[in-house]
Parts: sequence; structure tokens; C-alpha cells
Amino acid sequence: MKNYLAIIIGLIGFSIGTTAQQVPQFTQYQLNDYIINPALAGSRSYFEAKSTNRYQWEGITDAPRTFTLSVNGPLKAQNMGIGGYVFVDVTGPTKRTGFNLSYSYHFNLSDDIKLSFAANGGITQYSLDGSEIKLEDQTDDVFINTLESRLKPDVGFSFYLYGKNFYFGGSAPSLIQRDLEFDNVIGTSGRIVNHYFLLAGYTYEINSKLKLDPGVLVRFVDPLPLQFEATLRATYLDQFSIGLSYRQEDAVAMLLGFTLNNTLTFGYSYDLIQSDLQNYSTGSHEFMVGIRFNDTGIKRPKVD
Repeated sequence: MKNYLAIIIGLIGFSIGTTAQQVPQFTQYQLNDYIINPALAGSRSYFEAKSTNRYQWEGITDAPRTFTLSVNGPLKAQNMGIGGYVFVDVTGPTKRTGFNLSYSYHFNLSDDIKLSFAANGGITQYSLDGSEIKLEDQTDDVFINTLESRLKPDVGFSFYLYGKNFYFGGSAPSLIQRDLEFDNVIGTSGRIVNHYFLLAGYTYEINSKLKLDPGVLVRFVDPLPLQFEATLRATYLDQFSIGLSYRQEDAVAMLLGFTLNNTLTFGYSYDLIQSDLQNYSTGSHEFMVGIRFNDTGIKRPKVD
């Protein structure tokens, strides 16, 4: 079989015959926070759009490639937020595409602290292209040389507690467990499982020019053990940022960022793999571009 690794990665991504991480991971979760927790929508006075491109495990043929585009912001004069995102997640012969929309409501716990809850829903299309799988034995009937896809609904829930210098939130982006079977892959079946995330962070203002933003992201996918990721990011003059991140038993990452006129933001991260995959890959790259617009002037605690 010439494309062994692509097939294995792809099938694991769909959880065909196993349980694995089925939602793409992002190193720049501090900047790409709405994708992780939709309850963030409306927590800031402006709308923002962000595009993220992640190129995972460079050097491995047909390794995962993830592309997202999100928009979120507050409803004027209301304690509400709206948002949505589209995504494409490609791993060799497998592809996951879809969209998700969210609505959030924000409660005043005090003058400086708010709590929001959000519901989200969308559609995901799972595809498997048998024509992209190259077999050494062309008579092998494990795979059928056709394109097949399945549409599955997504429904999720999240909360977000935030103030001027801190935030804490949790999300379950997909609460509908569902079977996933492809006729292309004979004799195999799988199940889409729930994913849970906890996100927390704090902003330390060292002086008028420099601030530190430590953050933690915790993932849980049953029956796998908890995985945590810790990040420390330093920002100078609200323009230049640099950071380090550690993902448990996976990677150490470097992060760079730049914000122009408090409107346009660029981010880049490089993951140095710490697992056995380092024998096959040079690392992972992630690029992010964001823009702020339509500032409503709503006074809410600033968290970034």
C-alpha cells in the first residue's frame, strides 16, 4: 500500500473503528477563541472576522490541512451576541466541511463581571474519496474507488465568565453523538463522539507598554485522558506579541503576532513536535488574519 500513512490518519480522523480527536486543534487558541467557545460572541464592543490556516505535520504526505473563517460580534444596545464560522478540514482522502452559527446572551453579575451562555448549531459533511487511495494490490477490495459523503447535524452549548483582566469558559461544540459509516470502506464503522473544552486566562499589565497573557486550554474526548495546553504571550504597545505554548505529550510552539492600528491582526505559530511523529514531520504551521469592524460602543469588560 503506497499511501499507508494518509489512509491511517484519515480513518482515525473520522473515528472509523476507533475513538480519536475528531475536532481540529489550533495553537493560537488565544486569538482564535470564538472557534473554541461561541459564548464569546458579544463580549467585545466590536465585530471581528478571522481566517485561520493550519498546516499540520509538514513532511508527511496528505497530512491534515484546516481552514476556518469566522465572524462574531454584539447586537447593538442588547446583551446579545451572534456569530458563525465555516471550515474545511482535509486529511488525505478524507474531508470535513461545514458551518456553525451561534447566539449568546450576556448577564451582568456586577459592574465589571459578566456571564454569557450560548447555543450553536450547524451542519457537517464528512467525505471519503476512494479514488485518492492508492493500493499496491489493485485487486484489494477493502476500498471502493468512489466518492462518498455523509451530512450530520451539530448542536452545542457553551458559557463564558469574563471581566476586565480575566476569562473562564467551557464549551461542548457537538452534543449529538452519531454513527458514521462509509460503503467505500468495507466492514468498518465508527462514531462521532463528544468533545469538551475549558478555556481560561488572565492579563497582567506589567506597565503601560507591556502586558502578559497566560492562558490554559483543556480538552476532553471520552475515553481518552485529559489533554491540556498552556500558553504565555507577551504584548508590547498593544501591537507586537510573542509567546510560547506547550501541548501535553504533543508539541512545544512559538507564537508571533502583530496588530496594525488596533484593527488588523496577523498571527503565526510553529509547533515543534515532541511525540514520535517528530521522526516523520518537521512540525506544524498556523497562520491567522483578523480584522475588527463596526464598533458598537457597547461598554463591556475588555479581555484582550
